[in-house]
Amino acid sequence: MQLPRLVVAGNGSGAGKTTVAVGLMAALRARGLRVQPFKCGPDYIDPAYLRLAAGENCRSIDTWLVNRPTIIDLVAKACHGESLALIEGIMGLYDGRSSLGAEGSTAELAKWLRAPVLLVLDVGRTAQSAGAIALGFRDFDPEVEIIGVVLNNITSPAHLARATEGVEVGAGLPVLGHLSYNPGLTLPEQHPSFLPSAACESLADTMERIRREVQATIDVQALLQAMREAWPLPDSTVGGAFPPSPRPPRARVAVLRDEAFDLYQDDNLELLAAWGGELVTASPLHDTQLPAGLDGVYAGPGLPELHAAELAANQPFLSSLREQVKAGLPIYGECGGAVYLSQGVIDQDGERYPFLGVAPRWAEMRRSSPRLGYAVATAARDSLLARRGRHLRAYEFHWALTTFPVEDAAYLVSDPEEQLEGYARGNVLASQLRLHFASDHTLARRFVDQCASRRGHED
Repeated sequence: MQLPRLVVAGNGSGAGKTTVAVGLMAALRARGLRVQPFKCGPDYIDPAYLRLAAGENCRSIDTWLVNRPTIIDLVAKACHGESLALIEGIMGLYDGRSSLGAEGSTAELAKWLRAPVLLVLDVGRTAQSAGAIALGFRDFDPEVEIIGVVLNNITSPAHLARATEGVEVGAGLPVLGHLSYNPGLTLPEQHPSFLPSAACESLADTMERIRREVQATIDVQALLQAMREAWPLPDSTVGGAFPPSPRPPRARVAVLRDEAFDLYQDDNLELLAAWGGELVTASPLHDTQLPAGLDGVYAGPGLPELHAAELAANQPFLSSLREQVKAGLPIYGECGGAVYLSQGVIDQDGERYPFLGVAPRWAEMRRSSPRLGYAVATAARDSLLARRGRHLRAYEFHWALTTFPVEDAAYLVSDPEEQLEGYARGNVLASQLRLHFASDHTLARRFVDQCASRRGHED
């Protein structure tokens, strides 16, 4: 498959790769091109900006969670038509999950996809030495195709000339542009949902300034040409996470989705649909009752903590959902969805906001920054998603902490630290672990099976 694509990587966290990626996406979009954004690794801040810049939902692709054939398949499915794939890396180009090997790194993803790499170098405190840095990145892994460099935090024309000479002469890599030091081009390092309204309103202006700067100082045409000259996308193993052909609808599943639940993986929803899930949307913020004829509910990831008062106040919807769950309707609460299934949330001032109450215990806001990272878990009992003993890879991104009763734990987490997690009993599964359904090909199918069996349609 011929797919124009580019990986934007950095020499480290904070190098400016998000700013460059956002600017490139906006510049390409301004040319009338469709750009499909991707983000490497578990991140919920940068994808929000990439989505705004590209006008398309940003998809997360992670080589630690998902195997190579499946990632290739997911990228190919997402980039239909005349799309360009632009992938923002995570941390530094070669930084992986651990100190040994490239597992989970941007470099590993670039090699899997045979994608050219644009290296963003922060040269704010260096000049000719940028050449030594670029040379090291170029030679560290010859299988990674670095096609050029963008210099970030340039302070003067002389600084630009010296850093450019260092990279082009010392490392033999073309400098394809630069960004000057400019605090006005900085994007906030927190999810837009957490920003004050005034800051959110200024995001559009900031992103427009970034687009203009990128168009003026980076060779967008050269990068577009490099994307179009990328090797054909490697062949994928057809029928891995997805069935060979989509199954006919056999279970009507409500996806709870609105401003409070907006961090879904598009791949998860597409996998549910491919395995026979007829997906309909319901809003815990705005609807007064569930859609009719449901066989299951997916209360997915989001930030219900930010909308606690409004969610708690919508008693008609809570009552409608609670009544059906108590009557046996399968429901899976993931991350923020697990908080919604709990008794409710206690904010940092001690104020309580009651939620669904089908999973015991309250969620508490105990931290000012999110818990973010990978986890390795084993299913502690049969549930809507996995049979007991199933080994899973997952990740976490949440502020609230929910500690469910250990006797009903859904998972035994072995890494990063051993603990029991989640709640699984009967038709209810609640967990703050985030699962990419493509990481285990049984997850989406089992959930649809469990929902379909409620009306005798399991196959």
